[in-house]
Amino acid sequence: MRRRTRNFILAVLAVLGLLLALGAVPGLLKSGDPYHMTATPVGEWEGPNATVGDDATPVNVTALEEQRYRFTYAAVGDADVSANETGRSDPYWRGPTGLKETFTHSPFDEIRALEEQNPRATAADGVYVHDNRTVYLLAVTQETQ
Repeated sequence: MRRRTRNFILAVLAVLGLLLALGAVPGLLKSGDPYHMTATPVGEWEGPNATVGDDATPVNVTALEEQRYRFTYAAVGDADVSANETGRSDPYWRGPTGLKETFTHSPFDEIRALEEQNPRATAADGVYVHDNRTVYLLAVTQETQ
């Protein structure tokens, strides 16, 4: 192999390695107190024309992609409706420099996407969603330690 070809291949591999590291490393950064997506049961879903809160129309959780809305699914799945207990997702830590948010998926992204796609589901302190017959108020909360 010629020297020039070898150097080119090494440069391409170095760039690929750097891009992989840039995609993986931000997810490992943790600083400050963790944030969680919370799902608080607030009522019973009465059908497609029903509203809750301030005339809001909840989003159907089962219509969302589980992989794209993993914090939402985790919070709703953790909620205990029979005991009226709020569900929580796994923690999310913001990065120390603000760079992490550019490269990772966060509960803030999910709330923003739900608000943009379903403005009638927006509440003052979160977004209304429903799963089966239960309506939840989704919000991002910070756990202080």
